Amino acid sequence: MIDKLKSLSKDTLIYGTSTILGRFLNFLFVPIYTNLFLPAEFGIVANIYAYIAILNVFLTVGLESGYFKFASTLEVGSEKENFSHPYIGIFLNAFLMSGILFAFSTGLTSVFQIDVSRGILLKYTALILFFDAVTIVPFAYLRLQHKPMKFAAIRLVNIVATVVFNLLFIVVLKKGIEYVFISNVIASGLTFILLLPIVWKNIKISFNKELVKELLKFSLPYIPAGISSNIIQVVNRPILTALTNDYTVGVFQANYRLGIFMMLFVSMFEFAWRPFFLQNAKDPNAKELYAKVMTLFLVIASVIFIFLTLFIDNIVAIPLPHKGYLVGKAYWGGLSIVPLVLLSYIFYGIYINLMAGIYIEKKTKYLPYITGGAALINVAANFILIPILGMMGAAITTLLSYITMAVGIYFASQKFYKIHYEYTKILFIFVLLAATVISYFFLKYFDYLLLKIAIFIIITSFIFVLKIVDIKIIKRFF
Repeated sequence: MIDKLKSLSKDTLIYGTSTILGRFLNFLFVPIYTNLFLPAEFGIVANIYAYIAILNVFLTVGLESGYFKFASTLEVGSEKENFSHPYIGIFLNAFLMSGILFAFSTGLTSVFQIDVSRGILLKYTALILFFDAVTIVPFAYLRLQHKPMKFAAIRLVNIVATVVFNLLFIVVLKKGIEYVFISNVIASGLTFILLLPIVWKNIKISFNKELVKELLKFSLPYIPAGISSNIIQVVNRPILTALTNDYTVGVFQANYRLGIFMMLFVSMFEFAWRPFFLQNAKDPNAKELYAKVMTLFLVIASVIFIFLTLFIDNIVAIPLPHKGYLVGKAYWGGLSIVPLVLLSYIFYGIYINLMAGIYIEKKTKYLPYITGGAALINVAANFILIPILGMMGAAITTLLSYITMAVGIYFASQKFYKIHYEYTKILFIFVLLAATVISYFFLKYFDYLLLKIAIFIIITSFIFVLKIVDIKIIKRFF
């Protein structure tokens, strides 16, 4: 089992290299944007990218998940057919939907809550959506073929291109927010070109009726599930825009992005986890292995949570070489949402862990009910809490939604694929998380760096005191 955990960790770290470096470079945009753009301008960028996240689901129609399932087993169709059918389906759908958005961008500005004078932003949005959609299956192919290095290299090219063009247009040439989108178009187009050899190698023009039937049966539930999941992630921005103003959205988005390190860890894990649990599904000790993975995931996530929650005030106040701070002072009023954002990502990671049973047993039909219920709670709670608590209400709502998703998929997964998780250890982890939140509010009145360091050491030491993790196992692992 230790060897398999090492294998998962290795893949997580390799995928994580591109994810961490890439998204950390993206995180560098936070001081750039928050020091150069007004909160209202930053709010427009955040709002449009929220819509991009939602629309991505309509373009990919869940076929990435179908590709993973059937290309990993080849129970229906050949290897090339399992690549070609989902790829061509996504390509045609993305071309049609992006084309409509591009052609009618001016008329759709009110839908995206932007002024008609900014209609050009929607043309850039259409191009971003198209290029991102048609690279989904080639990237999935690299993951399934155990080529994390190539995957990481192409991802890094994308991110570096985004960073370079952002720096050129916004910092050097002093251009406006439209160049955030232009930089993204260039980077996404370059990624598409780099992945073309994979497409050319695997594409096959054919029609396998049985494969199409199985792909749609497995994948289509991911459309409402994906839409609901993305609604939970981003719908608070448009609702904040409607109920407050672009300034509040800008402050919220800047502080929401401070959850990047937890998001990075969860993203790293997600990239490695799906191929891992599919490959080990037939192992006689698979369920015990999955239970161990859940505990280890929560241990690492809890350490990240404890550190960021205790030191977030110090992190944002890091001065930049010339002027300003890591996050502009105008945005510091939203720092109190950061612990809630971090905790939301932890519950999302739990949801990803628990998805193994649903995936293995082909019970994806339950996903729309789980994520749909969470999305309804999200929308309703946003309209109730934002008028009362402002951006804090949006953050609380996000946490409630992810808890709902985690609880829902737990019961569905356990019904069809029962796993005996290490419940006592998981309970201890959440006690430590609660102690951290209490410490965070305590430190609002006694903000001393040495006291924070002492609290961090004390809380994290209980991971070993309570034997959540055995030091002997860690030694064997390394």
